[in-house]
Amino acid sequence: MADQPGPDRDSPRIGRRCFIGAGLTTVGAALVLPGAARAADRVTSSTAAHTPAPHVPPDVFSLVPIPPGRVDAAVDALDSIIHRALATTGVPGLAAAVVYDGRLRYARGFGVRDVNTGDPVRASTVFRLASVSKSLAATVVAGVVGDKLAQWTDPLTKYLPSFALSDPYVTEHVTIQDMLTHRSGLPPAAGDLLEDLGYKRSYILNRLRLEPLAPFRTEHNYSNFGYTSGAVAAAAAAGKGWADLADDVLFHRLAMTSSSYRFSDFERRANKAAMHVRIDGKWVQAYNRNADPEAPAGGASSNVLDLARWMMLELADGKWNKRPLIDAAALAATRLPLSIANPPRTPASRTGFYGLGTGVGYDYAGRLRLSHSGAFLQGVATTYVLLPSDNLGIVVVTNGMPIGVPEAVGNYFLDLVEAGSIQEDWLTIFGQAFAALYVNPSVLAGKTPPHHPRPARPHSFYVGTYDNDFYGPIRIVVKRGTLHMLIGPTPLDYPLTHWDGNRFSFFPTGENAVGITAATFHPNVTNTGADSVTLEYYDTTHLGTFTRASG
Repeated sequence: MADQPGPDRDSPRIGRRCFIGAGLTTVGAALVLPGAARAADRVTSSTAAHTPAPHVPPDVFSLVPIPPGRVDAAVDALDSIIHRALATTGVPGLAAAVVYDGRLRYARGFGVRDVNTGDPVRASTVFRLASVSKSLAATVVAGVVGDKLAQWTDPLTKYLPSFALSDPYVTEHVTIQDMLTHRSGLPPAAGDLLEDLGYKRSYILNRLRLEPLAPFRTEHNYSNFGYTSGAVAAAAAAGKGWADLADDVLFHRLAMTSSSYRFSDFERRANKAAMHVRIDGKWVQAYNRNADPEAPAGGASSNVLDLARWMMLELADGKWNKRPLIDAAALAATRLPLSIANPPRTPASRTGFYGLGTGVGYDYAGRLRLSHSGAFLQGVATTYVLLPSDNLGIVVVTNGMPIGVPEAVGNYFLDLVEAGSIQEDWLTIFGQAFAALYVNPSVLAGKTPPHHPRPARPHSFYVGTYDNDFYGPIRIVVKRGTLHMLIGPTPLDYPLTHWDGNRFSFFPTGENAVGITAATFHPNVTNTGADSVTLEYYDTTHLGTFTRASG
């Protein structure tokens, strides 16, 4: 995923996957001071006289009431909303569920699981959740905290002694909470490209120590592997692997029988949704994705029936069938606005916040919205929104690349609930926001090679092994008269096409790839060979220069 555009029409901050999970469905925010609910218990009779319902605390009360029957009407309209969204965009399949007042009010599937088979989507169809996994993970970690096995403010090194970041002070002090709020100082998407290359979680978490850091606890930089490190630390505190912990703390307790953080479990499902991308206007099934390395941050799979149970648990402060399942205080901590995910861009704009794996915002009626979006560019888009003041939640999952469909459906539904009519063209608004994900930042993007390029040097000038502490070594070899780059633990083979002088182009693959990029070789002091090569695509945090090995 990605942060939160809303009806004030601020331009969202968008980076390739940075905004995928930051709560696109949250329409803005205004700060509620800590302790307001406690103060509400001491409200005077004169203050209470100004509220139609004195039993409702002021920080919960909204001056825009939701009339009786409004939710039912919005539920009745969901079929037509979804049909229109799918007809407009062509997204192959979608499932949605609504919970209200502790009951499942809607659960339905639309379209097909796979364009190649035509098998229909049902409410029971299992989808990959992408970054919605973070919100489920926060519930799991809240279970660990509630069981007194760890605290949110425990440093990671208490449970992961070998974990390190580039600043020793941050290494010593960074906490589970810091990682789950994306405020450790790690750069956006830290580690994602290592996952694309095929590295395992242990390697990626180890290499986070080489990433440059922003000032500690001052910036919200959305990082899947930063989040993963915090969740894995909580699992270590419980003495379990992450997927087993999620099973024990959440999925088994809540009878979420179709949910897992294991890719192998998803693959075994007969009733599962494939991933789809739109190529030249046609939706095709082109990719499969194993997100086990970042499982807490993006590797969960589930169906809307299971997710409805989770939403009801969240809305009931951790209770299921009126019995505590997750400690209420630990769960409440996940909803605190601990970092600013989307600063206001005008004096009138609402700020978007981030809690622990949860987008925290306030809508145009002043109600709290908890939300998160998830996406894989290779063919998944998901979202949920909770309206705790009205015990209402909606989840929408799709098997198409992110173009704003789940977020639009969720916002159309909430418009009908809160305003009684559609307030915005959400499909266009979110479609424009997500379009930024597919913009190629390369210096070569949209350009044609020079008509009269400077010639390349002989192949021997470039051929060799080049070392890099972060990405590992690459090899430049010749195959059938063409230079190729081999990169990654199970080497990916990228042909290098001459562009100009010592610059070549190539097309990386993987979740974050968006097209052509440059490989620029740097001659040694005697100009007899390349001393190093900078790979533009892998150089976003200035770690993409590979040095030629001696000998």
